[in-house]
Amino acid sequence: MSFKHYESIKRTYTYPDALAAIAPFVEERVELPWSKRTITITRPADIDLLLDNAASDPEQNLPYWAEIWPSGLAIADLLALKPDLVSGRKVFELGSGIGTTAIAALQAGAELLVSDYSPESLTLCRFNAQRNTGKQPETLQLNWRSPSAEAQAAIGAGFPVVLAADVLYESRDIEPLLEFVERIVAPGGQLVLAEPGRDVARRFLEAAGAKGWTGESLQHPGPWPDPKDEGVVVGIHLLGR
Repeated sequence: MSFKHYESIKRTYTYPDALAAIAPFVEERVELPWSKRTITITRPADIDLLLDNAASDPEQNLPYWAEIWPSGLAIADLLALKPDLVSGRKVFELGSGIGTTAIAALQAGAELLVSDYSPESLTLCRFNAQRNTGKQPETLQLNWRSPSAEAQAAIGAGFPVVLAADVLYESRDIEPLLEFVERIVAPGGQLVLAEPGRDVARRFLEAAGAKGWTGESLQHPGPWPDPKDEGVVVGIHLLGR
């Protein structure tokens, strides 16, 4: 992988060539509210550019991955306080985004495979993980609504821990996500799902309960770094069958 320099809002960094299409970038230092651990996140500065790039996507997947979301921070905070949830275990992250949760999972000692629909997301996740932890997760490009044969082969018999932060946005997500997690969470394994109180997440949890998923839920009220997220309370659900 070769590297080039792209101008950032705050300073100049060296980035993989694979990120050229989504430059420039901005760096943010974020404190996790519970653990008080600080992580450094590099993200795209021009969201409108990403929206333009997504206009031709037949799956109509918007670039949600490019933001720092409370749900990703909430799981990261939980792992910072309870690293035994993932330490020494094979862990799959569904929707890596820009790497907030991946950083915490690697710091906690997970053997981590992250997935996302966007290849740029996966590259930036690896970049942020390397900067914060000195390690990179394995990556898998994945459309979980319709996983390819290659993706299913990489998943194999499933994982003892699956992390999913803010993956439920639309009603069309409920059934394919439930079908996918039933395949990817290994017998006796655990799904750690974080969501900021959307109705679609409530309906997903009801559908999962009807199929035998049970567990415990925590509430994480923040505060979050982005003022627009003031008042958001993230539900963290630890589910198994």
